[in-house]
Amino acid sequence: MEKLRYSIIYAVLRPEISERVSVGLIIVDGEDISVRISRQKLNAIQHLFSGKEYDYLSRIVHSMQRDQSVGSTEAINYLTRYSNNLIAVSPLQTIDIKPTKQSKDKLYKNYVYDGVR
Repeated sequence: MEKLRYSIIYAVLRPEISERVSVGLIIVDGEDISVRISRQKLNAIQHLFSGKEYDYLSRIVHSMQRDQSVGSTEAINYLTRYSNNLIAVSPLQTIDIKPTKQSKDKLYKNYVYDGVR
């Protein structure tokens, strides 16, 4: 059975104390890699950064989703090691469940945004 793998994209608020907010999720389904971001969370943290910092953060996260610049597990592993004090990516995690739309949605709701107000 194929297993679901994921990595969380964080906006780093205060690197000196590792304070961060999950803003997106990289989902690996076999050879297919997708990126989902939460526009609501990005909008919510906008005032926690300077204008330039937020623009950079937003641009990078949106380009990861739009351009599918995370095209391989090697790229995800690189992003895990790379840090610029604004964005962090968690190491790939594996869950022993079948990668279905429902399991991907539940993963996104649990780690990034559930849409409930």
